[in-house]
Amino acid sequence: MNKPNPPTPLPEIRPGQSVELLKELHILTRDGRLNQDSRRKLKQVHHLYQFIEPLLDGAETLADHGAGKSYLGFILYDLYFRERDSGHIYGIETRRELVDKSQALAARLGFARMNFLACTVEDSLTSPALPGRIDVVTALHACNTATDDAIRFALGKGARHIVLVPCCQAEVAAALRAGKSEALTRTALAELWRHPIHTRELGSHLTNVLRCLLLEAQGYSVTVTELVGWEHSLKNELIIASKSGPHSGRPRGNARERAAAILREFQLEALAPRFIY
Repeated sequence: MNKPNPPTPLPEIRPGQSVELLKELHILTRDGRLNQDSRRKLKQVHHLYQFIEPLLDGAETLADHGAGKSYLGFILYDLYFRERDSGHIYGIETRRELVDKSQALAARLGFARMNFLACTVEDSLTSPALPGRIDVVTALHACNTATDDAIRFALGKGARHIVLVPCCQAEVAAALRAGKSEALTRTALAELWRHPIHTRELGSHLTNVLRCLLLEAQGYSVTVTELVGWEHSLKNELIIASKSGPHSGRPRGNARERAAAILREFQLEALAPRFIY
């Protein structure tokens, strides 16, 4: 009787990477194959991992805030933490049903050093289920102000590295929209957000600029780049903030003042508590 041919190795999958996990995440089909869409997703995952991997050196704790289905946390555990003797990943998500599913999946895969918590950002700052210090905090596509919640959590936990891929920033755009008529009579700069699509895009850009200034005011060095190969949208901006290197922990002297000036210029002073502290 002829034996079935073994599956052809997929060059896109790294040596030792869990095929079962990739199936659970719907990156691989149930028969272990890649289609065009899943190949694109896997390429995106590995591209993001290239940015995060250097930050994990010496890290013992990582929290994925606004984890959703914990897609990122599982990938990081599989590619980095699984073969180590130490290191723990925490997934923080408000939706209990997603937390329960993630915990069950971690148990099935034998990912023993993964835990998931159903809690708000306020609860996560004081939860006894989390250590007092977290080395790395990630937030992938945490919608609107959930990215700001992740930043607040990271600062409260003294994170050395913060990795953000913001999503759907609506708060600043809504404030711009509300004051548009007055702004148009006050300054020609209001033409930058007169049209709805420009309001959305400028609001997203301002939000991320203010986040970067907040992090710099807290002593982080910040880099901003684009995730190449991801669909071009407002969801492929990668912000990495780190406290490492010769100037570690030194606040950028004028970051706070520049953030305040931007808020004044665009009449967004009501949002100051979110971006200046």
